[in-house]
Amino acid sequence: MMTLTCIAVDDEPLALELVCTFIKQTPFLQLAGRYTSALAALNHLHQQPVDLIFLDIQMPDLSGTDLARVLDKGQPGQGPRIIFTTAFNQYALEGYRLDALDYLLKPFNYAEFIRAANKALAYAELRQKPTEPNPVVTAPAAADDEYIFLKVEYQLVRVALNDILYIEGLKDYVKIHLQSAPKPILSLISLKALEEKLPAKKFMRIHRSFIVALDKIQSVTRQSVQIGAANIPVSDQYKDAFNKFINRWV
Repeated sequence: MMTLTCIAVDDEPLALELVCTFIKQTPFLQLAGRYTSALAALNHLHQQPVDLIFLDIQMPDLSGTDLARVLDKGQPGQGPRIIFTTAFNQYALEGYRLDALDYLLKPFNYAEFIRAANKALAYAELRQKPTEPNPVVTAPAAADDEYIFLKVEYQLVRVALNDILYIEGLKDYVKIHLQSAPKPILSLISLKALEEKLPAKKFMRIHRSFIVALDKIQSVTRQSVQIGAANIPVSDQYKDAFNKFINRWV
């Protein structure tokens, strides 16, 4: 099992002590520092990067969310992962927008703590896997055509590409409609960013708010496509590319 280095940041001494105790009794976590201010933690991170931060939100001088924004500006997606700890549940959505791995609402017990820590471990192992050699792969990036990983709530979820019917964009979020589930899943990613992750031979954007799986289309007109019970419009911006696709049908 891999080991994650981490720091704990909380201006409340008792809360900080509890988190540090939980870290020390978790075999795959290694405590690299404990801080009562986000500014002190930031100084540590400049000198000694870590894998994970257990971070309080309401603190003097620099809040936990402000620290998260500072870290994200350096190398987005490359810095330490964050698990927020707070007594105020109104920050949950903000934590989600800041790409936190999890959100622990005080007072929390060890069972809740280890659940969040396990998410951090799973995320770290997931990021490590692409760099490992795989002798059975004969075609470059073959595995990338089978599934993608998306952040759903506070965890990474593997979504099989052949299970996707269509994707609907909702500002900073997307709704992914699946063949295997009655309800769509919601992920914090823009439609444009998700479009770049999808193979063009399998998916097509036909509207500013919709991407469709080409092999799931049941019928087409010049203005729309039918996938299951959904009739999805084709906007003018994407009609040329869509018409080329239709011409291959006739």
